[in-house]
Amino acid sequence: MKATSGLSLAACLLLALPAGARAHALPQSESPAAGADLAQPPGEVVITFSEPLEPRFSSLQVLDSAGVRMDTGAAHTAPDDGKRYSTTLKPLPPGTYKVIWHATSVATHKTEGSYSFSVAQ
Repeated sequence: MKATSGLSLAACLLLALPAGARAHALPQSESPAAGADLAQPPGEVVITFSEPLEPRFSSLQVLDSAGVRMDTGAAHTAPDDGKRYSTTLKPLPPGTYKVIWHATSVATHKTEGSYSFSVAQ
C-alpha cells in the first residue's frame, strides 16, 4: 500500500511541474498564426517554443496543397534566442499551406505538430 501511495504522489508531482521543467519544446506562438488568412504572403515562418531547440535534430517545413515544399530548407534558431525557430519561404501564390514541425529540445525530448494558414487571392 505504501509503494502505491508513493507512486501516486510521484505521478502527481510530475504532472504539477510546469512544461518547461519537463523539457519538452512546445510552440508558444507562431507567425503566421495557425488558421490565419493573410492578404499578403509571408516571407518566413517563425515558431517560438517553450524550450531552446537543438536545431540539428529539429525541422520546419512548409508545404502547398499539392505537397510541394515552399520553404528554402534552411530552418534555424535565432542567434540570440534558441527558442525562436524559423525558415525563409519561397514566393507564395494564393492558397493554403501546411507548416510541419519537429522539435528536439536541448534536453533531447522530441515533439512534433502541424498547422495551416492561407494566403488570399
